[in-house]
Amino acid sequence: MGDISSGSNGNGNGNGNGNGVHGNGHYALQGGCRKSCWYEEEIEQDLRWCFALNSILHTGASQYQDIALLDTKPFGKALVIDGKLQSTEIDEFIYHESLVHPALLHHPNPRSIFIMGGGEGSTAREILRHKYVENVVMCDIDEEVVDFCKSYLAVNREAFCDSRLHLVINDARAELEKRGDYFDVIIGDLADPIEGGPCYQLYTKSFYESTVKPRLSEGGIFVTQAGPAGVFSHTEVFSCIYNTIRQVFKYVVPYSAHIPSYADTWGWVMASDSPFTADAEELDARIKQRIKGENRYLDGNTFMSNSILSKGVRKTLAKETQVYTEGTARFIYGHGTAHKSNHHS
Repeated sequence: MGDISSGSNGNGNGNGNGNGVHGNGHYALQGGCRKSCWYEEEIEQDLRWCFALNSILHTGASQYQDIALLDTKPFGKALVIDGKLQSTEIDEFIYHESLVHPALLHHPNPRSIFIMGGGEGSTAREILRHKYVENVVMCDIDEEVVDFCKSYLAVNREAFCDSRLHLVINDARAELEKRGDYFDVIIGDLADPIEGGPCYQLYTKSFYESTVKPRLSEGGIFVTQAGPAGVFSHTEVFSCIYNTIRQVFKYVVPYSAHIPSYADTWGWVMASDSPFTADAEELDARIKQRIKGENRYLDGNTFMSNSILSKGVRKTLAKETQVYTEGTARFIYGHGTAHKSNHHS
């Protein structure tokens, strides 16, 4: 991850431990950054996404990843891991409702769920809203990220305390391979496939075929986040992940949604060897019957709309030939930084 500026003049409330203090120009943190403190993420070589910070709340580093919790002006608290924005409190519900509910709602009776990754706890939170879910195994390789999120993300504290949630610190591949039990739904809430990161090998055909699929129960469903899925960005990894999963499962549904803090449309891929037969009306009936509380984003019509991709994206997916293997991986571009600007206003 790029440098985190936390203000080194003694009166700052950030704590840039281990990530370095990066400063061009002068500003003081009086209970937070002034307008001149920004988070910046390089999306492409010639494209950066910036937003203003109130303060840098916490930073840390594990043996796997760098972690930061930022207080941003437009999106509230934002979790950044390895220089990539993971979620913000204003719009994370879009991502997590989209990741979790389509698979659980299409399954006739999901009781046992396995989460690959998901250390921040939001995926578990959405799963645990399903009244009839009995067992959720959340397997994240990075205990420091999980502990960080337990400590600082108050919105997920109830989920972390739920007796149905079983937290395992392990590599998802190793954990699935050693287990003898089966799951109705397996969810991939993994970090983007950044080269050298801990997750890129968990997007490969061999992993889906030899590790994930054998652990699904009869009629089981697999779903994974699948990277940017915008008109231009979907060729990075979305089309390749889709095509890879299509080699392994009989029925595959790619879908996408716009997430404001990502400055892009995001993609997911849901797959099973049993057909997806529920229409919008049936999905709404299952939402009413199964889910505690009201969704803020997803209902039957929203999912149906999100699973109809735009013309150009559909054409790319239909023509995609590359299969994701450890030898032919595609990677998400870029890292992010939080820094001080030279331009005071």
